Amino acid sequence: MTPEQEDLILSLVTYPGRDPEGTPEQVLRHFNAKDGHTLGLDLLRDALHQRGSVAVEMALIVGFTFGITSDYLEELVELCSADWHHKHEDVVSAIGKLHTSDAVDALYQATQWVPGYLEFDDSRALATKAVWALGKTPGPEAQQALVRLLTSGDEIVRSAAMEQIARRKE
Repeated sequence: MTPEQEDLILSLVTYPGRDPEGTPEQVLRHFNAKDGHTLGLDLLRDALHQRGSVAVEMALIVGFTFGITSDYLEELVELCSADWHHKHEDVVSAIGKLHTSDAVDALYQATQWVPGYLEFDDSRALATKAVWALGKTPGPEAQQALVRLLTSGDEIVRSAAMEQIARRKE
């Protein structure tokens, strides 16, 4: 991915107090793509193949802009435990939007692992996002994963699991 392409994709991002500078149509035109969904998935596959940390970020921006669907699941699950990028929270958030029991194991593992670049994070944002995603995932697999988290040695994870179990009962 060229710096020009990165700049174009970053122009889609909304910042507080400022509208995006670019448009989805500009991105599609630049990449000569008819479908943003397919473009995002292709970029994500390329990022995985190249193990490109910045490329993962760019692919996720395109994916979130045009919509992440179950077509992305295999790549997102692989990225969930990959130690060569820094977008794990975004990956977990994307998986969480899919509400699929096929991602329960990946989400559970995200509650157990702290990537090196997140070791400073005492709030355990990655684990918490994974617990929330499990809470929104229907089915017994997600419920069982939440119950397992009640025995976690981490108070933040335990508490988040309790909240999600209670929310699921409502």
